Amino acid sequence: MKNPGLLLDAALAVSLSVIISSCGTDFKQPYSDTTTAGRVTISTDETIESLSKAEHHTFEGLYQYADINLRSGSETKCFNDLLNDTSKVIIVSRKMLPHEEAVFKKRQLYPITTKIAVDALALVLHPESNDSLLTLSQLKKILSGEITDWKQINPASSGKINFVFDRNGSSTVRYLKDSILGEKSFSENCFAAQGNPAVLDYVNANKGAIGIIGVSWVSDSDDKESVKFRNKVKIAWISSKENPAWPDDYFQPYQAYIALEQYPLRRNIYMINREGRAGLGTGFVSFVAGDKGQRIIRLAGLLPATMPVRIIQH
Repeated sequence: MKNPGLLLDAALAVSLSVIISSCGTDFKQPYSDTTTAGRVTISTDETIESLSKAEHHTFEGLYQYADINLRSGSETKCFNDLLNDTSKVIIVSRKMLPHEEAVFKKRQLYPITTKIAVDALALVLHPESNDSLLTLSQLKKILSGEITDWKQINPASSGKINFVFDRNGSSTVRYLKDSILGEKSFSENCFAAQGNPAVLDYVNANKGAIGIIGVSWVSDSDDKESVKFRNKVKIAWISSKENPAWPDDYFQPYQAYIALEQYPLRRNIYMINREGRAGLGTGFVSFVAGDKGQRIIRLAGLLPATMPVRIIQH
C-alpha cells in the first residue's frame, strides 16, 4: 500500500513548482519576456556606450527581473546585429537605409525607429595645446590633408597634426565623411585608435594630435569615469563660420549650444526596435524615451528628444 504522506508531499511539490513557475519568467520558452522582465540582447554604438550603460543600469535597478545583455560595437556591427536578429534593439546615430528596410520588408518585419536624443561629437586636444579654436573649414582641410601642421592654423605654433578617431566602420567616420569631407578622402594622417578611450589616451600622450569622440564620454560631470576621461584632454571650440571675427563665434559641445544649434557637430540618436511585440526590448525603448530615461540623457549633457531643457546663457 502506498504511503498517503508521500503522495501528499509529491502533490504539494508539484503544486509549488507550478505556482513558482507561474510567478516568474520562464527564460527557456520563446517570447517568455514582458516589457519589464525576461532577457534581451541590445547593441549600442560605442560612441554613446557610456549613455547606454547609464540607461541600462537604471532600468535593471528598477526592474529586478529584467536582464539586458548590452553589447557595444561599431555602427556597422550594430546594424548587422539587427539584420541578423542577434539583437532585438540597437542604439545608433542614423536611421535605417532603404536597402536595410527592404530586407525587413521582405521578411514582413517593420522595425520601429524612436529618436531619443541629440548628441554631439567633440574634438579633443592635448591638455597643453594652445590652439583650441578651430573652424569647420580647417577641420575639413585637416581631414583631407590640406592642413598637416599646426603652423598652418597658427603661425606661432608648429608640429605635425595627427587626427585620430575610434575605429573603421564607426558612426564617427561616417559622420566625418558625410557631413565634413564630402567627395574628398581621408589623408594618411588620419587613423583609428580602436575605441573612444584609446582616442583619449592617444591625444593625452601626443601634443600635436586631434581626436574626435562622442561627447557623452566627457560630458557627465557626475560620472567619475567621464570626469577622468575629460581631465586627460582639452575640448576644442568649433565655429561654422569661414572667418570668425570674435571668440563668441566659437562653441563647445555643451547642452545649451547643442539645443540652440550653435555647436556644429551635432547628430540625432535613435533606438531601432525589431521586436514587433511588447517584449523587454520594447519596454526598454519606452523607458529611455519616457520621463526617467530622458532625465538621464539630460544629466549626461546631451539634448533629450522629448523633454524640454532649460537654457541659461551667461
